[in-house]
Amino acid sequence: MFVRTLIASTLIAAGLAAPAFAGECPADKMKADAVKPVTYGPKGVTDMVLSTIDLSKEKVALSGQTMRVRRLEIQPGGIVPWHSHAERPALIYVVAGEIVENASNCAVPIVHKAGEVARETHATSHWWQNKGSATVTLLSFDIMGDPNDKHM
Repeated sequence: MFVRTLIASTLIAAGLAAPAFAGECPADKMKADAVKPVTYGPKGVTDMVLSTIDLSKEKVALSGQTMRVRRLEIQPGGIVPWHSHAERPALIYVVAGEIVENASNCAVPIVHKAGEVARETHATSHWWQNKGSATVTLLSFDIMGDPNDKHM
């Protein structure tokens, strides 16, 4: 990450456009509250929990925290609604297809393609949309505290 930031900073200082690394917001497009929350509900999304681990019983002893893996399938035109990762960090692996992320801290949409991983940290609030003609398949690896949290 340091190298990417250094490259982007150097290019910006030289008056050149910052590169858009695969699956990330270009450094010169990062901005707080760039995208406002939307009220779209889930559309054309299948969300299946594949496995979980109760982290309170592991060496890390994170009481009330669960690590889980989910498979999401988003149909063409489908939407994963606005949600925050303030309490739920995640890594999203794009298995198949191409999907667009609309992140609160990025002034432009971020395109994620098969084989890429999206990082979702405490600073991430966003929604996703499948603008293509093929189903998108994602694997979501997250840590969740609230077992009743129904956010995707």
